[in-house]
Amino acid sequence: MRKKTVKKKITKKKPEKRLLLRLNKRAGRARSGSITVRHKGGGVKRLYRVIDFGQNKIDIPAKVIALEYDPYRTSFIVLLEYLDGERRYRIAPEDLRVGDEVINAPQTEIKIGNRMKLKNIPVGMDVYNIEIISGKGGIMIRSAGNRAEVLAQEGKYTHLKMPSGEIRKVFRECYASIGMVSNVEHRYKKLGKAGISRLKGRRPSVRGTAMAPVSHPHGGGEGKAPIGMPYPKTPWGKIARGGKTRKRKYTDKYIIKSRRKKKK
Repeated sequence: MRKKTVKKKITKKKPEKRLLLRLNKRAGRARSGSITVRHKGGGVKRLYRVIDFGQNKIDIPAKVIALEYDPYRTSFIVLLEYLDGERRYRIAPEDLRVGDEVINAPQTEIKIGNRMKLKNIPVGMDVYNIEIISGKGGIMIRSAGNRAEVLAQEGKYTHLKMPSGEIRKVFRECYASIGMVSNVEHRYKKLGKAGISRLKGRRPSVRGTAMAPVSHPHGGGEGKAPIGMPYPKTPWGKIARGGKTRKRKYTDKYIIKSRRKKKK
């Protein structure tokens, strides 16, 4: 049922040729050629759609002329045509339809798809594609079905509740789009077979306990043996679960409430 629903939403047209790029595959490798991320490789050929995250065309209305699939992201994208004739792709919000009009302005109508400064968005509204640095373009809340909620306006900051439950301060001069990212049902998608995973560029992952002791700390032993240590480790001997990975401590001052902890 889900596949039929998705096909109904997508416009039957070829992607905008001028907004396509061919990216070279690196498959988890650094510039030196060495593998830095495991289990990547292969995958089908695909063209990258150039997305306008910053949306710097201020006070120029745009009409939605197509809703399209993007192989590089989980959400749908919309093709906008501005009054001056220029066409651009942007992330599609839920419930935006072909023929609708949207605009990017410091202050405008509270309407799905419109983009404005956080200070002018009422408390309780859902937002996505949020800037952190003014003018840099949206870098938060861009994946399928995600949204942040405007909780309060305080001084030069807007308080946002993230999908993780974290409450964070963002400069109120930054822009955000009204609504929720499209393709909400993406979380229920089932691959169905291992071949689909390979088409997405994911290579098989082998359990550490199935390896030899020289290849992994969990390896070795006769038959199905336990790992033989107090906590699981990565192939390089670091803590695999519960270890702290956050490095950018200078942004902690913008966090009002940390994300909710998962129930055991």
